[in-house]
Amino acid sequence: MAIYAVGDVQGCFNELQALLAKLNFGERDRLWFVGDLVNRGPRSLEVLRFVRALGERAVVVLGNHDLHLVTQHEGFERPRPDDTFQDVLAAPDRVELVDWLRQRPLMHAAEGYVMVHAGLLPQWSIARAMELAREVERALASPDYREFLANMYGSEPTRWSDALTGWDRLRVIVNAMTRLRFCTPEGKMDFRAKGAKPPSGYRPWFALRPSDEPPIVCGHWSALGLKLTARLAALDSGCVWGGSLTALRLEDRSIHQVPCRRRSSGGDS
Repeated sequence: MAIYAVGDVQGCFNELQALLAKLNFGERDRLWFVGDLVNRGPRSLEVLRFVRALGERAVVVLGNHDLHLVTQHEGFERPRPDDTFQDVLAAPDRVELVDWLRQRPLMHAAEGYVMVHAGLLPQWSIARAMELAREVERALASPDYREFLANMYGSEPTRWSDALTGWDRLRVIVNAMTRLRFCTPEGKMDFRAKGAKPPSGYRPWFALRPSDEPPIVCGHWSALGLKLTARLAALDSGCVWGGSLTALRLEDRSIHQVPCRRRSSGGDS
């Protein structure tokens, strides 16, 4: 049995299928998805249906685009010009698919690895971050989940405090785990910069993590590209932007990639 962590798919269904064929993905193998299954690519509906049908063979953590789909489906956010998940919103099984997506975890830890979509603040140990992720997961799975969705968005507060309560507390957790790229050593987050160069006074979040923790698998940061170190596997290699879709085999840390079809053949992704 092999476990493969897969970078941001973002509706690139054809590339996902090509990657699995290249891996000879079998019935005993497992997939970890770093989040952002949907949006910006052309076939979000097929990606969702396929991954959901894998059942326990797939682990998915929530990304910012996944939450964007959930909030649009529930009527809390207006469509954006570059959204491409209208196929999901018009599907006859949209309720089942979005409900399934909404109840995916924010973090996953197993096999000596930790997976989160964007990042973790320097103040959080892995154990503490897992506890905080569970708080958000309970809110998303509760009968009152719509109230949380109505209060989830916003970039304030910009940093964590153990004294935070209510929506502010949950919002900081969501923002760190699904949006973070840069922060200060004190944990103040910046959400404006999206390139690879940090703003003055900020550093990439992973540069502030302790060196003795398990390696973290993440996505979200296509401008950073594939980055593999002893303590980090950043797998968003920008397939939806003409790059590649990447998988990391956890057992031996081998990298496997397929190119974006639009780049390599001019066809639809």
